Amino acid sequence: MSRTAPAATPLGDAFHVYDTTLRDGAQREGISYSVADKLAVARHLDAMGVGFVEGGWPGALPKDTEFFARAAAGELDLRHAALVAFGATRKAGVRAADDAQVRALLDSQAPVVTLVAKSDRRHVERALRTDVAENCAMVADTVAFLVGEGRRVFLDAEHFFDGYAFDPETSLRVLDAAMTAGADVAVLCDTNGGMLPLGIADVVTEVAARTGFRLGIHCQDDTGCAVANSVAAVQAGATHVQCTANGYGERAGNADLFAVVGNLVTKLGMPVLPDGALGELTRTSHALAEIANIAPDTHQAYVGTSAFAHKAGLHASAIKVDPELYNHMNPLDVGNGQRVLVTEMAGRASVELKGSELGIDLAGHPDAVSSVVATVKEREAHGWSFEAADASLELLMREAIGDASPAPFALESYRVITEHRADGEVVAEATVKVVVDGERMIATSEGNGPVNALDAALRAALQPSRPWLAGVELADYKVRILTRGTGAVTRVLIESTDKAGEWTTVGVHGNVVEASWLALVDALAYAALRVPGEPAAR
Repeated sequence: MSRTAPAATPLGDAFHVYDTTLRDGAQREGISYSVADKLAVARHLDAMGVGFVEGGWPGALPKDTEFFARAAAGELDLRHAALVAFGATRKAGVRAADDAQVRALLDSQAPVVTLVAKSDRRHVERALRTDVAENCAMVADTVAFLVGEGRRVFLDAEHFFDGYAFDPETSLRVLDAAMTAGADVAVLCDTNGGMLPLGIADVVTEVAARTGFRLGIHCQDDTGCAVANSVAAVQAGATHVQCTANGYGERAGNADLFAVVGNLVTKLGMPVLPDGALGELTRTSHALAEIANIAPDTHQAYVGTSAFAHKAGLHASAIKVDPELYNHMNPLDVGNGQRVLVTEMAGRASVELKGSELGIDLAGHPDAVSSVVATVKEREAHGWSFEAADASLELLMREAIGDASPAPFALESYRVITEHRADGEVVAEATVKVVVDGERMIATSEGNGPVNALDAALRAALQPSRPWLAGVELADYKVRILTRGTGAVTRVLIESTDKAGEWTTVGVHGNVVEASWLALVDALAYAALRVPGEPAAR
């Protein structure tokens, strides 16, 4: 592909990419970072070139206090990012210097502090139970104190858009109190996430014109518009954008860091990351998903494994001529890759492109291409699915071009028995009878289920002549019932791994054990392809 991302010369302090994964992102249901996790997340974000990493709320949460202490002790050597401590303004009627939470912000030793303040008069009066004048004094006093102590201060104007719609003058007074006291940026927060892009753009434009302040944007995703809202705010003049990795956050989440940065760099030509850092987007997204213990979103913009995957035969035909015809950008620019999915929708172009992706040249085998297309369509009509089972598809392609040797065994029979014992234990026992290299082998093994028992018995029969099988493991087993009733058709996907990688195979049958057997045989046959000197087997 000839299209590339715009040349990047970092904007430096002219534009801020600000990440709040460790504080706002950690509010997502199901996420609980340890201190070690938080340090690892910060390192990944810094390596990607994020300008500011918000570490949490020191003094309010023990883990966050420990995180800042360990960072200050040298466990966090940031090359690109400035570490940010998040906290609230002083309480009503208390001097900023005497407020314990404000002091904790100083004690964190973070060079930057982000203060959250109410900017909706209803919240000031009902939640804080004070008046607008005291709220503005709380903001001004705290900002001035922290600036006087050598800290750079950003203001998160909480509920700004709702407050501005209700009483714009109060919301602007809060911004003015912070900026006059020395804050660098007034961040307009769509805390409830109810805004839409045109509304965001209108308000940011108006506030910028009325105040002349440097503005930032922080969007929640309750309308599904957090990324669009963030980009709209930047186009309207905001020069500071707050995001979280993979859009993690409370309720529907926050603006996704990777989608926002991807849009700013590749669509608006804004060099908001250091040179070469755009290519780290996909790796960083997946690494942070692993730390959060959340499966990556395969359909996530820019970085998802399906972000540049093509299924329709019409798409594949065009991509074969020119990949740019159906890709909005070069996936390599963000560290991702193009994939072609072969399904019942596939045509010849899809199969040829997929073959190239798998390292099989089908261009000189027109009859094999026709055979694969016909087989895939026929099998998918009966419930098979090859788009999630590349290993089974590769075996099918190799068989079609004659690049598959006989299987390392011939099945005579298998039998599986499930026994419920008197003590309540349930055990499966499998016996397989196979011919291996001309020799009849019989093996019996137990397992916690029929597939586990079959796998163990087959390995016991094969491993004396195939010792490499000891390094192959079954990592995942998925069953889907395709039709209802006692005669239901079952599809089984088996994910296998070895030291070099992982692969998935598929089996379909009216009997779940036979469906599992078909997927298991493919898994071991594909494993043989990965062993130097072992014949390609099917």
